[in-house]
Amino acid sequence: MKTILGLTEKITIFAGDAEKTAIARIDTGASKSSIDRELAAKLGLDKVLKTTKIRSVSGGTKERLVVKIKVKIKDQIVSGYFTLADRHEMLYRVLIGRNILRKEDFLIDPKIK
Repeated sequence: MKTILGLTEKITIFAGDAEKTAIARIDTGASKSSIDRELAAKLGLDKVLKTTKIRSVSGGTKERLVVKIKVKIKDQIVSGYFTLADRHEMLYRVLIGRNILRKEDFLIDPKIK
């Protein structure tokens, strides 16, 4: 059975023994998921595993650090790679991209807020 998500979802970020809830932007146009660098550091999730290149909307590329994070979206627990980005001025400090959405049977309904 598919888990239906809206364009934003309350998620739980697991950080060792601690948990943090956040509102995440669900973005099917983003190939990779992203988390605010400061938030990841505060949660102790800043152990860099690798780097990756990100293509921006303007056409340029940036290199970003990558960490592995476990999150709960609705009733699904998913582990995956998140790039570290400066998202402190953005409305959503976590962005869930296709790399996470493909791991479970998620269906996005843009009517759901």
